[in-house]
Amino acid sequence: MMTTPMPEPHQLSASFRDPSGFLFTRDGVLLRQVNRSYADEYTRLMDSDLYNRLVKAGLLIPHVEADQAPAQAESVFKVIQPERVPFISYPYEWSFSQLKDAALATLSIQKRALKAGMSLKDASAYNIQFVRGKATLIDTLSFGLYKEGQTWDAYRQFCQHFLAPLALMAQVDVRLNQLLRVYIDGVPLDLASRLLPFRTRLDFGLLTHIHVHAGAQARYADADVKQDASKAQMSQNAFLGLLESLEGAVRKLEWKPAGTEWGNYYDITNYSDAAFEHKKQLVGEWTARVGPSVIWDLGANNGVFSRAAAASGAFTVAFDVDPAAVEQNYRQVKAAKEQNLLPLVLDLTNPSPALGWANRERDSFAQRGPADLVLALAVIHHLAISNNVPLPQLADFFAEAGQRLILEFVPKSDSQVKKLLATRADIFPAYTLEGFEAAFAPRFKILEKADLRDSERTLYFMEVR
Repeated sequence: MMTTPMPEPHQLSASFRDPSGFLFTRDGVLLRQVNRSYADEYTRLMDSDLYNRLVKAGLLIPHVEADQAPAQAESVFKVIQPERVPFISYPYEWSFSQLKDAALATLSIQKRALKAGMSLKDASAYNIQFVRGKATLIDTLSFGLYKEGQTWDAYRQFCQHFLAPLALMAQVDVRLNQLLRVYIDGVPLDLASRLLPFRTRLDFGLLTHIHVHAGAQARYADADVKQDASKAQMSQNAFLGLLESLEGAVRKLEWKPAGTEWGNYYDITNYSDAAFEHKKQLVGEWTARVGPSVIWDLGANNGVFSRAAAASGAFTVAFDVDPAAVEQNYRQVKAAKEQNLLPLVLDLTNPSPALGWANRERDSFAQRGPADLVLALAVIHHLAISNNVPLPQLADFFAEAGQRLILEFVPKSDSQVKKLLATRADIFPAYTLEGFEAAFAPRFKILEKADLRDSERTLYFMEVR
């Protein structure tokens, strides 16, 4: 009798550092192998009801124990199937409030774990994803057994991944979150201490957990000192006190965006009410026609049209280069308890690259696609004119990003384009409606196009050839 061979497992490139287990896929199904070395911790997690309480609170990704063959049979304890996150994002793509909520979620998980006799082995921001609008831990194997007197091994990592970048964003410049692209294990505390203004030394939380902490790290660089430091003891009450202190330091940090981008973007554009509503109508209708599972809105601003598309039920990622717009978008997600919209910071002219060991730990923007549908509304003139990207290259970029495309062409006669050309020479003779269609024709088939009412703009509905 012939038997069908079992598909080969594929270990995820980002899942290799933890000896407790790893993620792998088989035949498109995401699985996690729990190794025998982690048997006691996994059993405690499940038997203590910590798992159930965290899942119920939306703080931990749920899973089921799967009747699946392991990827490495010699070391397996169990194979589990976690809920698949629709889009993996990274801390350098988050707004201020997203990073803050991820930090608070990590501390809340740690406090709950301590009560169950467990403790987080690490406090990596990369272990947090936004699921159904909430910051959620996705690494089921992050929990270790707690022993009275032990210190928090993840303290330094929490400060580097969360507190330091949050302090820099709030106290210096919100764009310093991009340091997390350079320092994949978090912002070094000595660097954060140097960059932060002197006034932060008057804040007890920042003084203790960044400035003094950085100094302690420098002193403990000597191996003999490290050996002495390893003998440190911390009572459970002191442990909880440390967590409360970190939580207080995080909660005190605030960032209040300023500028025209904050809240009134569409008030300062040249859209009439008729054009605006017509555009929303078309986006909604064309999206419903596709029936997508995943939508990428590239240049989403505060998410007005992202929401028009997300009304179809699709999971929608709303990218924008402006941290203020993304912050506003995320605050709206929280206020309305929206579950299928994820705002992220992204510069389309310099999208997130592949990072980490062998450039394989963190996927690039392109590697996380393609989407079923891409929105590119009022963005093409910024790319083509402000950034000198030729139209054929834009066609290639959008074709690789998604299967279908809704794109808004903004002509030179439009007031927004006139503003762009007011301070530079017009070296874009191909930037016309005809030139655009000719440049996109090799990669896209036009399904429908419409002139927006009371506007000089044209909306296109296309699919990849």
